[in-house]
Amino acid sequence: MAQPSSAEAPLPVRTVARLIGEWVNRLGRVWVEGQITQIGRSPGTVFLTLRDPVADVSLSVTCSRAVAEAITLEEGSRVVVDAKPGFYLSRGTLSLVAQEIRPVGVGELLARIERLKVLLGQEGLFAADRKRPLPFLPGVVGLVTGRASAAERDVLENARRRWPAIRFEIRNVAVQGHLAVEQCIGAVRSLDGQVDVIVIARGGGSVEDLLAFSDEALLRAVAQCRTPVVSAIGHEPDTPLLDLVADVRCSTPTDAGKRVVPDVREEAQRITMLRDRARRVVFGAVDREQHRLDQALSRPVMAEPSRLVGDRRSDVEALRARASRAVTAQLDQAQQDLRHTRARVVALSPQATLDRGYAVVQTPDGTVVRDAADVVLGESLRVRLAKGELHVTSS
Repeated sequence: MAQPSSAEAPLPVRTVARLIGEWVNRLGRVWVEGQITQIGRSPGTVFLTLRDPVADVSLSVTCSRAVAEAITLEEGSRVVVDAKPGFYLSRGTLSLVAQEIRPVGVGELLARIERLKVLLGQEGLFAADRKRPLPFLPGVVGLVTGRASAAERDVLENARRRWPAIRFEIRNVAVQGHLAVEQCIGAVRSLDGQVDVIVIARGGGSVEDLLAFSDEALLRAVAQCRTPVVSAIGHEPDTPLLDLVADVRCSTPTDAGKRVVPDVREEAQRITMLRDRARRVVFGAVDREQHRLDQALSRPVMAEPSRLVGDRRSDVEALRARASRAVTAQLDQAQQDLRHTRARVVALSPQATLDRGYAVVQTPDGTVVRDAADVVLGESLRVRLAKGELHVTSS
């Protein structure tokens, strides 16, 4: 039950410390796994610092020299400790009192790596669709590796041999031991977004030596990078989980130096080949067009342009003569038709009748007299002849 307290009635420090100690003592003995980061010895006691590399949490462990000497303790090794938590009231610190310490064997480490591999695979960290391609020619390459290591030398020498102008941003870190994971994560995060590609390189080693590159915290940090990451850990048979999370896996640091940059000689040869191909294409096109132009110039019409006009002149003259004949024929036909029509009109006109000796008798109002009975005695009449007219009076 929580102890009653208030601002007016606070609990003394000793009471709070005692309550914490009572709660810790109720835990009893527990098995704890961690990585040894520090070892201290006194005449009768061994002091250890046990660290959780994923959560970055540490606990102090004390044990007798007999318990410590039962196994070989080294910084960076992973152990399982059977201990009882204890809270020291005078210092206000939590510590584990170890009754037994067991090393974590290679088989167990491999089994844990396999379980982590399944977990991360289910989360999609190994999926091919999340992997980014490397840039063709990075401006700056970030290199995370051990100081003055063979891996650093292999990456630098091979990359500069292929592209001498390449620039590197190097982060020297511990590549094994209890500090490796933390330093690698810090180096990757400091390079992310500042370079075009990040290379994590290390030479070969045992499972324990390469354990940091299968650490969950490092793997998740690499998966969160915006910059493409190249894994170049160990030799061809070595396959830490970093190889699966990284965007590109290289079998060795030497291979990484060759993969991150193109070969300047190969690119120069490729440019020369492309230039030659372009020259051949251009020259071929020019030759074809020149051949077409020569063929066009060799034609008679191009050699003597006036010949085309001369050839067409006779056609034009023939067409013009034909048109003239057609128009003349139509005019003659029209004239003949007009004469025939005129003759018919003349033959049918009243004047022609008069010319034959007939006359037209009309009353003063212009009415033609057709019957003598229509004329009144003494009426004035007009007689129209072929030439002129007469005025008479009926009797």
